[in-house]
Amino acid sequence: MVEAWYMDESQEDQRAPHRLRPNRPVSLEQLRRLGVTYRKLDADNYETDPCLKEIRRAENYSWMDVITIHKDKLPNYEEKIKTFYEEHLHLDDEIRYILDGSGYFDVRDKDDKWIRISMEKGDMITLPAGIYHRFTLDENNYVKAMRLFVGEPVWTAYNRPADDFPARKQYMKFLAEEAQ
Repeated sequence: MVEAWYMDESQEDQRAPHRLRPNRPVSLEQLRRLGVTYRKLDADNYETDPCLKEIRRAENYSWMDVITIHKDKLPNYEEKIKTFYEEHLHLDDEIRYILDGSGYFDVRDKDDKWIRISMEKGDMITLPAGIYHRFTLDENNYVKAMRLFVGEPVWTAYNRPADDFPARKQYMKFLAEEAQ
């Protein structure tokens, strides 16, 4: 089961857990109110998993690939790690399914505080278009993940501030409606 918590303000190693003391856990319901959805799947059988096949059909995830983030596997590794950790948003949902290894997705809550979501093998997350977020490996320094898209993939990340994009405005409207 995925675990999430509010982060401390430390600027130390981004790959550390960065839990507040005392810890302030975040529930799946709290994540859902931010538009973040979570599923647990069978990563050992992802190539033939009927649940994944049904999710792809239902959500119209027509394109996918697999990325391995490790210093020996990813060209321009250090540069990519820095880029992934810059706060940004996308104009489309970001869907990631962890096939092996582990890492963290950080998302901003409605009060602009960071929530860290610990992802491991079998976890699938969907971040809504317009949410500010970032990704980093954890201290294991390895993750293999499936990236899913509706239609052709768009890799463009818009670093903060990016508040004038329609996707951001739509996301802020969603948050306002969830608060009512």
